[in-house]
Amino acid sequence: MTVGVLALQGDFEAHAAVLRELGATPREVRTPGDLEGLDGLVIPGGESTTMMLGIERENLAAPLRELVKSGIPTLGTCAGLIMLDRDHLGLLDITTRRNAFGRQSHSFETELELDGQPITAVFIRAPWVEEVGEDVEVLAEVDAHPVAVRQGNILAVSFHPELTDDIHVHAWLREGARV
Repeated sequence: MTVGVLALQGDFEAHAAVLRELGATPREVRTPGDLEGLDGLVIPGGESTTMMLGIERENLAAPLRELVKSGIPTLGTCAGLIMLDRDHLGLLDITTRRNAFGRQSHSFETELELDGQPITAVFIRAPWVEEVGEDVEVLAEVDAHPVAVRQGNILAVSFHPELTDDIHVHAWLREGARV
């Protein structure tokens, strides 16, 4: 299984390490040609404005939309959640609030349950979901704010699963449908 990791900005190397642990072959995605032949896609955390500028500079928006709409499993983490929302790539029927939990100094870890599986979630300048469309399933919340959602072939989380020893969230890419 070859899984692309958007590598314009953010900690894409940590995602690649988790994917290798799962037996997948990660591929850094920087140009439209890097999307060829992928079986899955990760849009990592980082800074969403910088990421969007890189996507525009490399003419990646339309190819990314086409790839995700083709049905491949797609995981967005932290800023990746923002990138997938209505106001950015328009692939998830949600709106988000950037840095919703506060600045870097307000980063935290907490235990969540995701589809019955307990996981440790690391939140760093994390967004939350403000508005959820009717086809979006909320999988986890913190303080009544959605922090993990799924819509079709897309799983998006506000936290950084690549920073823990838990491979559960990334394993969803291999499963392709369920967390």
